[in-house]
Amino acid sequence: MARRRRILVPEARSQLDQLKAKVVNSPNPEQAKFEAAEEVGVPLKQGYNGRLTSHEAGKVGGRLGGSMVRELVKMAQENLKSNSRDQ
Repeated sequence: MARRRRILVPEARSQLDQLKAKVVNSPNPEQAKFEAAEEVGVPLKQGYNGRLTSHEAGKVGGRLGGSMVRELVKMAQENLKSNSRDQ
């Protein structure tokens, strides 16, 4: 079953791209997935990547997505802490 992943708030795209670059320590959001692929040893390149196995593609997506979720949770926890101190 194909998943349709889309951003619920399209205006957030640029900030999500910046977060992706941040979790990979890349100055360029466009290069973040290639740097993540290199870190996990997946031969991702510009253009067609149809020869990647689903396991390899999952390694890249998991590296990026997992790191982004961890960072978002950390940001939310810090926000909750600061809000509880203000009240």
